[in-house]
Amino acid sequence: MKKLKIIFTCLSLFYLISACSKDELDLASPNALTIEQYWKTPDDAEKGVNSIYAMFYKDGLWARWIYFRLDLTSDEGFSQSPWTELADWARFKYVNYAFWEGNRVTWRDTYKAVFRANQVLAYVPDIEFADNTRKQQILAEAKFLRALHYYYAAILWENIPIVLEPSSPEDLPQQKSLEEVFAQIETDLNEAFADLPAQWDNANVGRPTKGAAKAMLAKMYMQQHKWQEAKSALEYLISGPGAIYSLVDNFEDNFRAENENNSESVFEIQFGDQRLGGTGEGANAAVSSNRAQFFAPRGIGWSDGQARYWLVNLFKEEPNMNGGIDERLKYSLFYPDSQADFGTLTYGRTWEWGAQEAWFKKGSRDYYRTNEDYYSQVNLRMVRYADILLRYAEVLNELDMTADAYQYVDMVRARSNMDLLATAHPEIGNDHDLFLERLKMERVLELCGESVRWEDLKRWGDLDNQTSVNKLIERDPDFVNFVIGKHDKLPIPNPDASNNPNLDQNPNY
Repeated sequence: MKKLKIIFTCLSLFYLISACSKDELDLASPNALTIEQYWKTPDDAEKGVNSIYAMFYKDGLWARWIYFRLDLTSDEGFSQSPWTELADWARFKYVNYAFWEGNRVTWRDTYKAVFRANQVLAYVPDIEFADNTRKQQILAEAKFLRALHYYYAAILWENIPIVLEPSSPEDLPQQKSLEEVFAQIETDLNEAFADLPAQWDNANVGRPTKGAAKAMLAKMYMQQHKWQEAKSALEYLISGPGAIYSLVDNFEDNFRAENENNSESVFEIQFGDQRLGGTGEGANAAVSSNRAQFFAPRGIGWSDGQARYWLVNLFKEEPNMNGGIDERLKYSLFYPDSQADFGTLTYGRTWEWGAQEAWFKKGSRDYYRTNEDYYSQVNLRMVRYADILLRYAEVLNELDMTADAYQYVDMVRARSNMDLLATAHPEIGNDHDLFLERLKMERVLELCGESVRWEDLKRWGDLDNQTSVNKLIERDPDFVNFVIGKHDKLPIPNPDASNNPNLDQNPNY
């Protein structure tokens, strides 16, 4: 939210220094606000909720490392980083469970975000507002953001503590099952939906809407195979009161800094390049994405993450209506023949790559500069309408409504000038399994490199049996290291598992 006043206030500093044994030493720091001093005015509440959004810009979350977990660990990506331990965490070689960049920082930042949301939910109800609607919106934003962070924690670790009150360092929260985590996410999202607006004014674009809450509910229901509930949530966006979304004409508009927050965006993380600091809590802390810097081809960025070449081949399997290559490839991946296939596409860049190499392109700034850095201003379209349409098709197929599902896949294909699915793949018919297998590829063609593949693999059960894992190995040799019943979730970081008797390490670790 470039237009929001993001306040990087580390609310955890509001707590007093722990009491000493002598009363005369029990003093409040004159340089730190206490809970009693803060949470008095609506402006305090606004700063409090904005501090939750600020967590998007931290290393462990959407500024950098979470992409290594969601994109590179899936069969879409891998790492050849010279930093061996970093690369190993994309190869299911988890040795040091406290490895900061691979595990612990994402856990830490997730619970920092939850902590900030819990403060808003605990203290804002006691603040007097002249505008009670805005007060309820702030609480709804906090619930949505807490649910979002718990959702991705559930995707990554599954069995995690649920913390719903402002915490203290000495707390030992109870571990909960995945089902209990999803139940809390559902509660938060439904309560958020009630008080979120359908749309925001221009000054507040980037805050969650009712549609964003329904989209996250649909994702959560689908992971549990609650197909009827997912259908209802998705229909709010497709045919119900929230049907305000549409596909933009140009596929590439979803991955550039221009035309952000467009009709296809259901929820979008707002990045900017106006501050060039680090990812800490200082006044000059960056509000940008580091993804392009770490995923860029050699010579352009750090090149710690890249795409599997089978993606390129998939795009070339089926010609478009003009007999040419599916043009989504042009905007999805860098690969050796990209300029030969589509003409000159880059802004004076000199590429350094070998044959059969591919790199994620979405979010790259190759169309106007020759290098990447830590300050990409390109927003992350976390949920876009094309994803919603493909999810709806999947849900209909699971509810034995396969014939009705085709039209929603066709809407996505049509934008890229691809033929009707039934025409291109008549062998599918109304066969549930064949439709699902094709839909898996349709999601790759539309969404590859958008951090959805890992949750897709989990939802489809492709990580649950050796037959499916063997298919993944054909596309991604790193899956030879994958142990069923173990690597579908991350290990809980050692310091937390060791220091909290209420927290058990995940199975087989």
